[in-house]
Amino acid sequence: MKYKYILFDLDGTVTNPEEGITKSFAYALEHMGIHVEDRTELRKVIGPPLLQSFDEFYHFTKEQALEATAKYRERYGDIGWAENEVYDGVEEMLKTLSEAGAKLILATSKPERYAVRIMEHFGLAKYFTMLCGADDYAKDRSTKEQVVRYALEQNGITDTGEVIMVGDRNFDVIGAAALGIKTIGVLYGFGDEEELLSAGAMHLVRTPQELTEYLLG
Repeated sequence: MKYKYILFDLDGTVTNPEEGITKSFAYALEHMGIHVEDRTELRKVIGPPLLQSFDEFYHFTKEQALEATAKYRERYGDIGWAENEVYDGVEEMLKTLSEAGAKLILATSKPERYAVRIMEHFGLAKYFTMLCGADDYAKDRSTKEQVVRYALEQNGITDTGEVIMVGDRNFDVIGAAALGIKTIGVLYGFGDEEELLSAGAMHLVRTPQELTEYLLG
């Protein structure tokens, strides 16, 4: 095993949340007076924190972004979280890595309460040492860097050379790199090769099976 600790992103890495996230985001935008014809345009919001997406893509004020986030969570907390599916091969990968002795830790920008619900719903929580996510409404822990730091602190990890991050977006790569952690980018999620490599990903894989082989190599 190349690394003692493996940090996993959730959306686009463990599960495919596209339907639930895009429908909930469109619901929030409709409330704010913006109609979305094609939900595929909203794939760009899968990964970064909600407040960041409302700011970057729609130029909302902080107050507007908070209002839209509350509306998003109104739908997401009801049904959106369940409009989700585990990528083929992911559970087998998690089981294999866990049995090989790796400590798996979830590190997602999604609010922790939703992350725990999703992981328990799909029966994946049992493979993880800890499930770490953002706090509600970005009070103290919202960015990927903050979540990763929280995961390290909660698990007493001081040697980042023992840690690898696995994610599908540049946010994962940049957030981990800020703490001296390298990232393996997965191409079956929502980021492409150019995005991940330009952010500094050390290695790319196309399938969960390929990731398992690389980490066990």
